[in-house]
Amino acid sequence: MIQTYSTTIRRKEMDAVLTCMVDERIGPGELNNRFIQQIKTFFDCDGAVALRSPEQALKYALKSIGFEEGGTIMISALAPSWQLFAIEDLGYKALVLDVEDSTGLVNAEIVQRGINHGGRLLILHESMGILPQMDEIMALGIPVIEDVSKSAGALVPTEEENGQPGKPLKAGSFGLYSILCLEEKDVITAGGGAVLMAPNRREWNVLKRFVDKLSSTELLPDINSALGWIQLKEFTKNEESRKQIFSLYHRACLSGRHKMYTRNNNPGSLPVDEAQKQKEGLENSGKENQSFDYTSTMCAFPLLLTSSFKDVKQYAAKKDIEISLAYEDSVIASREEELSSSCIRAKSLYLRCALFPLYPRLTHSQVSKIVKVLGTLP
Repeated sequence: MIQTYSTTIRRKEMDAVLTCMVDERIGPGELNNRFIQQIKTFFDCDGAVALRSPEQALKYALKSIGFEEGGTIMISALAPSWQLFAIEDLGYKALVLDVEDSTGLVNAEIVQRGINHGGRLLILHESMGILPQMDEIMALGIPVIEDVSKSAGALVPTEEENGQPGKPLKAGSFGLYSILCLEEKDVITAGGGAVLMAPNRREWNVLKRFVDKLSSTELLPDINSALGWIQLKEFTKNEESRKQIFSLYHRACLSGRHKMYTRNNNPGSLPVDEAQKQKEGLENSGKENQSFDYTSTMCAFPLLLTSSFKDVKQYAAKKDIEISLAYEDSVIASREEELSSSCIRAKSLYLRCALFPLYPRLTHSQVSKIVKVLGTLP
């Protein structure tokens, strides 16, 4: 059976972890620091801290912002459920927002309605590696915490004054703070934990006051940091593999009855000169890279079914392919009855969005099998 999820952990990743164990450097230390330096380079952020859980990351982000006690925080109905539970545990009120059908994301109009109903801060979950129209959301003028656990590596095009493509902005560059979860099913995994990033110096100076007082029990251990560090180093190679597989899946579904999410919500051109490609870590060159969509991350292959999920799952299982509900661990999955009337689109996507296996460890024969199934789904 081809499993829906599989980590990208290979021999190189295991060697880094084993070396950490042999050197008996398991607690937070040198490798945690090395991981943070890699994070700062990859995300172009001013400062970051690697913690043991996403909940901790959110707590210190809210403390750094100085968010009002008991205030209302807006989250997507399709965001991971930990966001809802963490907000409630920290004593804040969660305002759960519906999403748009075409992307599974909140947009500026939806967020504005949330503001009108008392929302004072947004946790922006960039689901399925897709970035919303960032300029429209940021123009609303409210504090934003980005969740880039699925969108790490995605780019937003910019334009110079002369009309030429400028240096793109990376996912994680827009919010006051950004959270990168490192759990098993995230695009970068360390076996658990999360990184809290401050894109700019002013926000980092505030966060650093809390970071300097953290105990070792709150920091990500070196054994996890070793895995996260090598995963980040191998990200470009893994993402190129995912993009190639994604392209094959996409073509297989074009003539089918089922739909795919709209990507590239931030239109514009990305520079493709050799210096830029080297800076972004792209190994290939020329037209091959230009054909890929770097404005989103291919962390998964979601398909919006027009028929029963149960029927499609059974059909795929007969071909030894496992599929799963894309949002089985989402906010609306945990509060379905409570949110059904206010988050109609999110509930529909929760019930009919299926994930198909997409990860670098898939062999050519496995990819071919999945492509055939995608092209013949009931």
